[in-house]
Amino acid sequence: MSLQHFKRQLRTNQTDAESMLWYNLRAKRFCNFKFRRQVQIRKYIVDFVCHEHKLIIELDGGQHNETLIRLKDNVRTKVLESEGYNVIRFWNHDVLQNRDAVLDKIFTILSNPLSRATRDLSHKGRGEIMQ
Repeated sequence: MSLQHFKRQLRTNQTDAESMLWYNLRAKRFCNFKFRRQVQIRKYIVDFVCHEHKLIIELDGGQHNETLIRLKDNVRTKVLESEGYNVIRFWNHDVLQNRDAVLDKIFTILSNPLSRATRDLSHKGRGEIMQ
């Protein structure tokens, strides 16, 4: 299967969390920041990207807590960071249950260059969500 075909499938079969976050990010709805979804960067397809601010947002389901997938995610993140992107990850349930906190974290990173360079992420690379 080609990456183009795979991107189309991902767009068509979004998770509930991806759909909810995309509703907030699309068409410059989110503070006039331009996001794209399911974008190919090198050999990876990222969930959301703001090219202007070099920010990639990845949403992860429970399978991303498995050891092998976490290792693959770490390699993927390092490759994307080598391209100059900052990568932030959120659990799907955080988006579904605490969308405003997720959006606040994204806004903080995008609106403050210093926070982008020194953002405080958990040990798993997830954006910290205050409950």
